[in-house]
Formats: sequence, C-alpha cells, structure tokens
Amino acid sequence: MKAIVYKKYGSPDVLNLTEVDKPIPDDNKVLVKIHAASLNYGNLVLLKGEPFLARFAFGLLQPKYTIPGGDIAGRVEAVGKDVTQFKPGQEVFGDLSASGWGGFAEYVSVPENALALKPENLTFEEAAAVPMAAVTALQGLRDKGKIQAGQKVLINGASGGVGSFAVQLAKSFGAEVTGVCSTRNLEILRSIGADHVVDYTKDDFTEKGQKYDLILGVNGHHPITAYKRSLNANGTFIHVGGSGAQMFQTMTLGSWFSLSGRKKMSTLLQRQNQNDLIYVKELLEVGKVKPIIDKTFKMNEVVEAFTYFEQGHAQGKVIVII
Repeated sequence: MKAIVYKKYGSPDVLNLTEVDKPIPDDNKVLVKIHAASLNYGNLVLLKGEPFLARFAFGLLQPKYTIPGGDIAGRVEAVGKDVTQFKPGQEVFGDLSASGWGGFAEYVSVPENALALKPENLTFEEAAAVPMAAVTALQGLRDKGKIQAGQKVLINGASGGVGSFAVQLAKSFGAEVTGVCSTRNLEILRSIGADHVVDYTKDDFTEKGQKYDLILGVNGHHPITAYKRSLNANGTFIHVGGSGAQMFQTMTLGSWFSLSGRKKMSTLLQRQNQNDLIYVKELLEVGKVKPIIDKTFKMNEVVEAFTYFEQGHAQGKVIVII
C-alpha cells in the first residue's frame, strides 16, 4: 500500500510517499481503508520531535512511529475474530494517537476502541476533521474546565481546528462565548455561534477589563499573569496550545496560583476516548457541531499540507485525501 513515511525528525521535507506492506489485523483489531485524514498539532510534534520531552514517548533519536497521522475516516475492510463493535463495510472515523498513529496511509490496523461509526451526515473529509480536535475541545471545556450553562467563556485561538470546535461545544453547553481570532476569521466565528468576537490584531482581550468564568487558551503568546487577570474570582484557565513559554508558565506559575488562590490554571493533555468521540458524533448528527475545513490536499501533496499547517493560520482543519 501507499503511505507517507519518515525516518528522521525534521521539516516536512523528510516526508516521503512510498510503498509499504499492507497491515493484517490481529484478532482484536480492525482493518480500515482510509479515505481521508487530517493534521493536528500532534503531527508536528511527531514530525519535528519537539518539544524535546516528547521524544521520550515518540523516539529519542529517531521516530518510533514512522507513518504519521492521527485522525482518519474510512471504511472497515476486515475485522479480527474478537472484534464485536464493527463489521466489514461500515464507515468509521477515529483517533489513532494512542494506537501507533499511521493515518497517512491507504490502510491501518487499529483497536476497535479507537473508532466510532462515522456520522451519516458527514463526508469522509468532514469526518476526518473531527476526532482529535473535537475531543480535545470537549475534554478541555467539560472535564478540565467544568463548564456550566450561563458562564462567560473565552476561546483564544478560536478559528483553528480545536478552537472552532470549542466555540460550538461551549455553545452546546449553554455558555456565553467570546472568540478571539484575526480579522479574516471574524465571520467564521460568527457563523458557528460565537456571541462576541475579538480581533487580536486590534484589541488585546487581557487589557479590556472583561472577566471570564472559563478561558480555553488554544493559541497565543499571552503570559499566564495576563490570563489570570482576565478570570473571575473563581475562574478557570486551561492551556491547550500556544507558545512553549506559556505552557511552562502554566505548569509552574499556574500550579502555584491554583494552590494559593481560588482561580484555577492548568494544562490539558488530550486522551483518545471512544465515548467522547461518540458524544461528539451525536452532536454532529443533530447539527449542533460542524467541522470547519480550510484546505484539502492530495496524498502526494502532504509536504505542502504540513508546510501550510505549521504556519499556524489555518481556518479550521487541513485535510489530506488518501
């Protein structure tokens, strides 16, 4: 089968389209013929081996997982004898980040708990945009942030993959949502339900005096003290993405602030979770959440896809058609 393979850490140029052996599913695995995959921040970590601490999980000197790609959508080709949830022919989508990755390939063999039935109202490309980004947003808002109806919630980096799902999920929980993005993305945020939008090229939300019950930091370079200043007395800040300095501050100063006061500040490590994916699937099927896709690339354009994605200005998700 064809797959995107890399043997050393580096820029997108180390990625190569080549022929590899088609996997054979074990007794407890599902063989999926992949139709589409999407890019996430985790793909850049895998590619570059940065931050360096990630190499203790992904390979210290060279990549442990040589076929990147976490989010997929496709059709079940075969199942092992112990698989109970799926059968050949069914359309599925899933997150491979806990199963050895491998999404940028024509086929992948994965445990059944990495998958869920694809929403019937989504194309393969739309479904591939969902798993990791939507579940990250869900876990940040619901599990870490303890979101409640009526709360004032701010999403910084609201027009990207995780951010666009976070806006919609926060609305589904009944929150009053403010999205922060650049000028060109303001209408996208309004179209997916943001109650208020802030153009960071013109205004700094941390200097406006507005207080929020929950802030999800998906992108940006604000110091942790600026986020703290923007929280209500019992507010919560969850770091999902942003600068390395910001993550370090959240893990150190944020922990101290949380222990010494009522404001809570922590960082999220997303975990693949089938139940969470099914939860999002149900919201997708009733139209409460929809994927936002920026650009679609062919498999032989994966270097261009990664190059575009790492610039950090995607409006929603970047998709690779397998």
